[in-house]
Amino acid sequence: MRKKKSTSKESKDGKKSGKPEKIKLLEGTAAKNRNTKKSDETTAISIKNINLQYEMDLKRLQIELMKLQDSMKENGQRILAIFEGRDAAGKGGTIKRITAHLNPRNTRVVALVKPNETEVTQWYFQRYVAHLPSAGEFVIYDRSWYNRAMVEPVMGFCSDEQNKRFLKDVSMFEEMLVKEGIKLFKFYFSVSKNTQKQRFDSRKTDPLKQYKLSPVDNLAQKYWHQYSVRKFQMLSETNRTISPWTVIRSDDKKTARLNCMKFILSNMDYDDKLPVEELEPDSNIIISGIDELKHMEDNLMTPELLHG
Repeated sequence: MRKKKSTSKESKDGKKSGKPEKIKLLEGTAAKNRNTKKSDETTAISIKNINLQYEMDLKRLQIELMKLQDSMKENGQRILAIFEGRDAAGKGGTIKRITAHLNPRNTRVVALVKPNETEVTQWYFQRYVAHLPSAGEFVIYDRSWYNRAMVEPVMGFCSDEQNKRFLKDVSMFEEMLVKEGIKLFKFYFSVSKNTQKQRFDSRKTDPLKQYKLSPVDNLAQKYWHQYSVRKFQMLSETNRTISPWTVIRSDDKKTARLNCMKFILSNMDYDDKLPVEELEPDSNIIISGIDELKHMEDNLMTPELLHG
């Protein structure tokens, strides 16, 4: 006889806890149903007003991104957006919201795996060049050639000479891309150490985040200060007028997502664009590379005050 499944959670000793399982609404559900009239076929659910506002703002910006993509296809614009930052900084979630309703024929997310034996012998930028955008395309690199500025030197995956050569060459490489007509965005998602740890812990208990679990999660916390040093070096060497860095404070993932979208949209020309004030990013969330460098310089002797 098959054992009947329990509808409530059980404790380690097998006793029912009596607590209902926590259910998370799909993003957009609240905004979509906010005007639904009460009836015998509906169930009232309370959500925070701030979450409802987020869903409404998100939809509005996603519509703007669709307008932008339509204009890009007409005039042949090319966008390359680089997403960098520490593990669990919110890069993937932001990318997911940006691309959610864009035409996949003109949108690509590039997340390259470890280079194979052949790629190791190639010019370092070679495998990235193959994924650059063509006319009308919006390409996002979920981690990019900047692996050689932070992850690789911290983890010992490249030599000091390779790291130094990269930092010397990358600005010239990016200058060529920009002068070729590619609109280049370089985003660094900045998360605090405590928030990063909380997100790592949530991955262990949330079955929908199991794929994000990685052996290097704990190392990210262990090497926190080493990553900070490499971040400072990277910004110092590669924050150029023609290819500047934009730092996004991402302890609040939802706010980070919205402001990243606003920054992209506010820096592009397209038809039927919303008024400037509606696309203006929050200056407390969006930080220029120059200001981030100044913040780091001011707090070199007090690393606990540094942002991630």
